[in-house]
This record gives sequence, structure tokens and C-alpha cells, in this order.
Amino acid sequence: MHVPDGFFNAATSVSAGVVAAAGVAVCLRGARRELDDRTAPMAGLVAAFIFAVQMLNFPVAAGTSGHLLGGALAAILVGPYTGVLCMAVVLLVQGVFFADGGLTALGVNITIMGIVTVLVGWGVFRLVASLARGARGKVVIAAFLAALISVPASALVFTLLFWIGGTAPIEIGAVAAAMGGVHLLIGIGEALITAATVGAVLAVRPDLVYGARGLARPLVLRGAEGESTTVGEPEPVAATRSLKPFLLGGVGVTLVLAGLVSFFASSSPDGLEAVAENEGFIERSSDHLFGGWALADYGDVGGIPVGVAGIIGVGLVLLIAGAVAYAARRRNEIKV
Repeated sequence: MHVPDGFFNAATSVSAGVVAAAGVAVCLRGARRELDDRTAPMAGLVAAFIFAVQMLNFPVAAGTSGHLLGGALAAILVGPYTGVLCMAVVLLVQGVFFADGGLTALGVNITIMGIVTVLVGWGVFRLVASLARGARGKVVIAAFLAALISVPASALVFTLLFWIGGTAPIEIGAVAAAMGGVHLLIGIGEALITAATVGAVLAVRPDLVYGARGLARPLVLRGAEGESTTVGEPEPVAATRSLKPFLLGGVGVTLVLAGLVSFFASSSPDGLEAVAENEGFIERSSDHLFGGWALADYGDVGGIPVGVAGIIGVGLVLLIAGAVAYAARRRNEIKV
């Protein structure tokens, strides 16, 4: 759902840019409460993983595809403030280096794909997870629902903004129905990816899922004679384990997704493009300022294989998001 240049008038683009800048500034301050010796090293990996998975468009209807947005996933894994920072880095790298999302629309994209998805996803996750306190498996259900709802919510915010400041007249009801419908389907894919990812991390390193901290308790088995045995690793013990194996494994999976699996992504237009074509405002998009760069359209412009472009993008996002996280973290020693 990357918004191109030309969809919004100057006033709306500037206003969204102010909202995005203010949101990122607030999150830079708030992230200090989240970025500890576990979350800070995770932030770069989470951002790079979202970048890689966003390359993997999947079909959702005839001639339409979708891809992960990632706001709910980022919030659950590293916290809502840090999640917004991760999404901002991903969208910045995509817009500047890959011409994916307009430069004048960067504020719009950060607002609807970053801030809205994180706020809605985190709110739904916390509500559902609090009802299942102590049940780690139900955290995955909370993640599924958070991701599912965050995508159509983002699409409807786009529709509202376009109704207010779009460069083409639209029938708000028709566009809202079209955007909400197709992005509900995309949200199912997003929910499956998010639930699978959160479940995998919970199975291996539950202490690295920010949203699950304090929700799950180790199972205590009591014998006939009163003795007790704790099943499952208590969080304080898990937190002392080295992060290096997990981080290296995560980077490896991310590189495989970006470097190999990306070749099999759907080439059909995504939900926003499909709706814009059907509703007659796709022609309002304008050429990207950096559309002639070698990496534009993920290497297609410069004849670079999409897998190579993906690996370059993963490296950029990993370095930038990691640097932001380490700069914003609490000033304590990072143990990896």
C-alpha cells in the first residue's frame, strides 16, 4: 500500500509529513523505555525482516496481490515506540533507494503504514492478550487478530485522507468499500505471517517477544509427595542467554527471503494500485524523483536481479535501524 507521488495535494502531504515527523520524534523518546539489552539488537533484525517480507507479494484476488505491512508485528516483537521507528526506517529506505512509495508521500506512508498499523495493532494485541494472561499460546491468537485488523484500518485511513486532500474526486463510500474489502483479504495474509513469526520466536526465545513479557508464566508440575518441577525456562534465565545465535539465524532467514524467495513474488498490482485503477485515480500518480536509479523497482530499472536488490535493501535497513536503536537505547551495556 505504498502511496506514490501525486495522489495528495501539497497541504495534505505537508500535514501528513508533520504528523509523521512528530510521531517519530515522540517514538524516539518513548523507545528509550523499550530498548534494553534484548530489544535493541532485535530492532535492526525486525526492520530488515519486515523489509524482506514486504517484497513477497501474495495473490489475494483475481489480478490483485498484497504484502505484509508489518506494523503490528514490529510492535509485538520490539514494542510500539520502537515498532514505529522500524517502520519509518523501512519506508525511508524503500522510498529513497527503491522508488517504492513517493518522496512527497513519505509522510503519508509513515502515517498510514507505520503509525496507524502500530497503534491499532498494539491496541488490539494488548486487549486480547490481557484477556488470556498467563496463556502463552493465546498470545499468537492476539497477534493474529492485531495484524488482521491493522491492515483494513490503515486502508480506511488512507481513504479518509484521500477524500480530504486527494488530487482526484472520489466517491468516499465506493472507495472505502473497495479499499476495506481488498485489504481485509490482505489482512488475512498479514495475520498468518504475523502469527507464524510471533509463534516461532515464542517457541525459541520467548523473552525476545516484547508484547509477551509478563504474560506467560512457567508451568509448575506438582508430584504426589508435594515436590514441584518447573517446566519452561523462566524469563530472567532466558534473558541471560546469548543473542548471537538467534540474531545470526534471523539474519540468515531474512537474507533467504529477500535473496531467493523474492523471485517468486506475485507481479500483480497490490491492493491500492488495483483500487486506484478500478476507481479511476491511478493516473494521478507521478514519476518518482529517483525512479531512474539502478535499484528502483527493486532492481528492475537497472537490470539488477530482484534477489540482489533485496539483499542490498536488507543490509541498508539492518544498518540504519540498528544504528537508530542503539543511539536511542537506555545507556546500559548491551549483551550479545
